[in-house]
Amino acid sequence: MILEMKVPSPGESITEVEIAAWLVKDGDYVEKDQPIAEVDSDKATLELPAEESGIITLKAQEGDAVKVGSVVCLIDLDGKKPVGDEKAAGSEKASEKIEEKQAEKPVTSSVVEKTYASGAASPAAKKILTEKGIDSSEIIGTGKDGRITKDDAVNAVPSMGTPAGGSRSSERTKLSMLRRKVAERLVAVKNETAMLTTFNEVDMKPIFDLRNDYKDEFKAKHNVGLGFMSFFTLAVVRALKLFPDVNSMLDGDYKILHDFVDISIAVSGPKGLMVPVIRNAENLSFRGVENEVKRLALRARDGQITVDEMTGGTFTITNGGVFGSMLSTPILNPPQSGILGMHNIVERPVAVKGEVVIRPIMYVALSYDHRVIDGKESVGFLVAVKEALENPIEILMDNNPKKALEL
Repeated sequence: MILEMKVPSPGESITEVEIAAWLVKDGDYVEKDQPIAEVDSDKATLELPAEESGIITLKAQEGDAVKVGSVVCLIDLDGKKPVGDEKAAGSEKASEKIEEKQAEKPVTSSVVEKTYASGAASPAAKKILTEKGIDSSEIIGTGKDGRITKDDAVNAVPSMGTPAGGSRSSERTKLSMLRRKVAERLVAVKNETAMLTTFNEVDMKPIFDLRNDYKDEFKAKHNVGLGFMSFFTLAVVRALKLFPDVNSMLDGDYKILHDFVDISIAVSGPKGLMVPVIRNAENLSFRGVENEVKRLALRARDGQITVDEMTGGTFTITNGGVFGSMLSTPILNPPQSGILGMHNIVERPVAVKGEVVIRPIMYVALSYDHRVIDGKESVGFLVAVKEALENPIEILMDNNPKKALEL
């Protein structure tokens, strides 16, 4: 009996996916639930498990865009598992199969094309190169079979010297569907919103002191670290209640105001930046936020994050400080109207009560859509975040740190 495996729907509104990588080969024996492929949608990269055990026949190539519901492979259910065949990896060896596949194909997200200088130029390109005094052998063509196109000639720059050995090849890699969608969204944000950024600085010493006093006890009781994200998340929740326009979004001629706070947090995963959502952050404690941040970060790191976990969100927090960023202008996460950027913490000289002291300072940035948020609200929001972070015991803990941290 032959089973037709079709592309399942990875989420609402997604009609097409791309085969990022096959984790098995044509003719392999696969076990039920064994990961057989990685597929890219415009929101996430997901694994495709085998629906039944048997011999697999692939019906799509890596890099192919296939419609949801299309047949991508066949599984012969009567196929027998070869005895002693290393290719007959069962589900218990799925991870080994993935590693073997990745070793064979360092770039699994696309088909790679290499082009080298061929010296063959189109007539238009040849004329331009002659006028520039550039030999066609110095140009790497981007046309079919390495042919030098007119655009190659226009963009060519005369050599400033003779290359002395070393590789001169170029590599063109097709962007994954996820990365292409991200690119489209980022361009749309710049073109379709009136994005501005306002800045401030936060003295992190009060939070440093709190963490030094309670982090060991917090970790021992709750089995999760007391990080900065819980302080920032709860400070943002409070500021959004004070300035609700920052928690809104535009829909045509209408403004949508939310009475809940779903915080999107930017985390780095194996396929790049992902933005899972902490739901109803207004109902969470320090422990609740830290647990949710840990859970989502682990799922993103292990490639298990789902489309539903990244859908929605009313405001975003991104932390470029973990990579050493001092200051940035974070870009909006549409259709949201605001995003808070955290940065690295550096000891800086500051004036406190007329004296110069050294304090751990973080620069923070709020990017916002000026179509729906005025300057007064944006600046007020960021000041409210600063106030809460610099006075966490009073503002975020109701003057009772142990109770707030559930110790």
